Amino acid sequence: MAIIKSFRIKSFKKKSSIIEFENISLSYGNRLILDNINFQINESEIFGMLGPNGVGKSTIFNLITGLITPKNGKIKINGEVVNDYPIYLRTKKFKIGYVPQYGGYFSELSLLDNLKAIGEIVISNKNLMLNRVNYLISKFELENIKEIKAKFLSGGQKKKLVIALALLSEPKVLLLDECFAALDILTIKMLQEVIVNLQQENKITICICDHQARDLLACVDSAMILSNCKIVAHGSPSNLINDTNAQNAYFGNSFRIS
Repeated sequence: MAIIKSFRIKSFKKKSSIIEFENISLSYGNRLILDNINFQINESEIFGMLGPNGVGKSTIFNLITGLITPKNGKIKINGEVVNDYPIYLRTKKFKIGYVPQYGGYFSELSLLDNLKAIGEIVISNKNLMLNRVNYLISKFELENIKEIKAKFLSGGQKKKLVIALALLSEPKVLLLDECFAALDILTIKMLQEVIVNLQQENKITICICDHQARDLLACVDSAMILSNCKIVAHGSPSNLINDTNAQNAYFGNSFRIS
């Protein structure tokens, strides 16, 4: 597949971090998941996470949203330590949107009614809510399918819907969990373009975790490789694929972006 993002956007990107992990460790029982990891995601950056199954990528999302709490270390959002913030307060105060790998919508409701249902929760003013719903339907070109029940939508249409649902509250940070999984080539390309456009047009910080390495690296500014509870490599896509640690832990010797 051709590289979607042949350049890395720098003009509006701020150097200040919006999310920062300091010496974060986490265990499930006797099983160590994350071992003293440190990284930061910069404002308006598209950031990727790669690694084998069970390495802790989705766990990092759960730590960011507050679904779980680290054993030790600090999680900072906009420079503020948020370890003790509950989920609802953290996501609302720091405007975090989350797109799960599976589901995330009401199967029996139409696409339009899905947006209205969540819109009524996150936007108190009805007129503003309807304007936001109509804006997102137009942005994602969903007009022709807005009355169709979500369960009858294609994989790509469902993914557009769930991203639109996450954008209702106008988040500053958008977390995408396995967003390219089980999608065809054309749908993946469409989704990559959606992600890059969100960065360019809305200045949203986006974090993606996925197993589809080529698809992820085609649209991120930087990424990290997780292996054996540690971050073994971190950098731009071109630097990562030439990194010996990344090759040994994840890519192998023959991997190429295109």
